[in-house]
Amino acid sequence: MNEVMTASDARTAAQTTSSSSSSLSLFPSNLPLLSAFLACALAQFLKLFTNWFKEKRWDSKKMLSSGGMPSSHSATVTALAMAIGLEEGAGSPDFAIAVVLACVVMYDASGVRLHAGRQAELLNQIVCEFPPEHPLSSVRPLRELLGHTPLQVAAGAILGCIVAYLMRNTD
Repeated sequence: MNEVMTASDARTAAQTTSSSSSSLSLFPSNLPLLSAFLACALAQFLKLFTNWFKEKRWDSKKMLSSGGMPSSHSATVTALAMAIGLEEGAGSPDFAIAVVLACVVMYDASGVRLHAGRQAELLNQIVCEFPPEHPLSSVRPLRELLGHTPLQVAAGAILGCIVAYLMRNTD
């Protein structure tokens, strides 16, 4: 069976090859992913300033820690959802998945993780009251700043929406 390739077939093959090779370059063309990473990084960076405002001291460890203002988890997932919504529309299945993911993450941050942090704080206070000879008196303290208040979650969500919107409109 001899097949002849026409000029139209060649153009179609070239476009398919170029579109598949451009999809291999993940970062330059993936606005939702870039928006999510930028929102996360910006939220973590802003924690330096919100911590300074609250405690009047600089703590660079806040850039790598969870908890605090604004919520980087919320910023990340809302930037992702917003960017997908702006690119594909609110009726797309990808947008629906991203919104549900964002809701679960933000609920978890302000619920389960917030209360786990409060329990850690209480347990650390109890351990501090043990006498020195108690086997648990020298245990390393638990991390207390795990979750977020609803205000921190809302601030992160707003930040994520702003980042995704600005990234979309500067494209």
